[in-house]
Amino acid sequence: MTSKNFFLCFSYFTPAGKLEFPFEISLEPKGNKKLYDTYHGVFVNIQYSIRCEIKRSMLSKDMVKQLEFVVEKNEDQTDRKQTIVNFEVTPNTLENVKEKVLPNFKLTGRLDTVCCNISEPFTGELTVENSASHIKSIELQLVRVETCGCAEGYARDATEIQNIQIGDGNVCHNVPIPIYMIFPRLFTCPTLITNNFKVEFEINIVMTFSDDHQITENFPIKLFRA
Repeated sequence: MTSKNFFLCFSYFTPAGKLEFPFEISLEPKGNKKLYDTYHGVFVNIQYSIRCEIKRSMLSKDMVKQLEFVVEKNEDQTDRKQTIVNFEVTPNTLENVKEKVLPNFKLTGRLDTVCCNISEPFTGELTVENSASHIKSIELQLVRVETCGCAEGYARDATEIQNIQIGDGNVCHNVPIPIYMIFPRLFTCPTLITNNFKVEFEINIVMTFSDDHQITENFPIKLFRA
């Protein structure tokens, strides 16, 4: 996306001691390309690094050091409407499950927004109104969904970034459980949709019963940087 080369100093004898060479670089994309935030994914990686090379005499080995630096940029402010999302989860609202396998239960709650500023925590609350079976744990999962172009079409893969337990054991009924999660810096970025690849994010609320049956409610989210 971008690449620059320049000399900090030309050949001369350097005295013993510490020498500093101040410099600055203007990050500008090549042609009609765009620069994106630093992101470390599974199939998509966006990384920026600076490489310094010291040429030495013929009988000495050249010295090379490379260091990654983080790029963050503010995008335009379109599609940033933040609205509260209320949800209710029961055996009847779940898809691709057999009702006879799951005990009767009811979860309610809210997400403060699904259009999230990546620099601010993800918040909300969850309440277990009733459950016929004992609960083992309640977890909050952050998932990245990467889509890449290939010869056969597009490959789409979802992988877990982090998992936070917000309820341990048979939690009290009708008591709100706070949802609070910090977005990890290197493994998240503003939602990206380009011609060649996409990086999107989702939140899963996972409840595990004592018999190890799990129920999952999925919420696609959009990340931006303000």
